[in-house]
Amino acid sequence: MRRPPRTAAGVTLYELLMTLALVAVVITIGLPSFDSIIASSRIRAETNALFEAVHLARKDSIVRRRAVTICPSLDGLSCDPHNEWSTGWIRFVNNNRDDPPVRDSNEPVLRYHVVEPGILIASNRRGFTLRSTELRATNGTLIVCDARDRAEARAVIVSYTGRPRVAWQDPAGKPYDCAH
Repeated sequence: MRRPPRTAAGVTLYELLMTLALVAVVITIGLPSFDSIIASSRIRAETNALFEAVHLARKDSIVRRRAVTICPSLDGLSCDPHNEWSTGWIRFVNNNRDDPPVRDSNEPVLRYHVVEPGILIASNRRGFTLRSTELRATNGTLIVCDARDRAEARAVIVSYTGRPRVAWQDPAGKPYDCAH
């Protein structure tokens, strides 16, 4: 019994080069959009972390009947006097209600958050102090941006009552900018 002749298995050099060229085009088109998706996701995550920090500080101030402060921090133990929010922040019980906020050794840190690399956070305040019901909170804005401008900036806006909200545009209708 005779077997049918075998055909060569594989691809030609031309087919291989065309396939590699097609893959290169797809990657070239797809990577920039994928990069912006990742940047947007990181901005969303940091915005959510700030929103949660303000919300929980407000809740903690009511439950503890003490002032609770959120301030930028480099080491997780003290407030950064240079207003550098892009490295991280702490939430602590501010027993003596310092203004601008200063964490003393007897004031417990409730949370320390480290910001993802490549994210910039700008604020018009050195800290946000949320008080229980007798006094108004510190109001202000925290703007979260991508360091390489790959995604749209977001802002966490804190009202006088201590309620946070997220916005994509300033009151004039323009997109937020971190002003690198």
